[in-house]
Amino acid sequence: MSAEDLEKYETDMELQLYREYRDVVGLFRYVIETERRFYLANEYTLDVRNADGEVFFELGLADAWVWDMYRPARFVKNVKVVTFKDVNVEELAKPEL
Repeated sequence: MSAEDLEKYETDMELQLYREYRDVVGLFRYVIETERRFYLANEYTLDVRNADGEVFFELGLADAWVWDMYRPARFVKNVKVVTFKDVNVEELAKPEL
């Protein structure tokens, strides 16, 4: 596989992932961003931890979707994420009926 073929494959995968995101975003209440991943979730917990002077965040997600084009199953029932960087959480606006 050439570098050009690999780049085309990754571009196609990213487009497919964006389309999936667009199709499922309305099913979720929160959008959550860490330094490594982007998540959609209906429930979350966020705890600030301190170990040996290092501050880190422990994020628990329930009923979630993970933005990761290499992950075969992006829907997860429960997931725990540990990160040393900021965590951004935003509540998604529900469309008015």
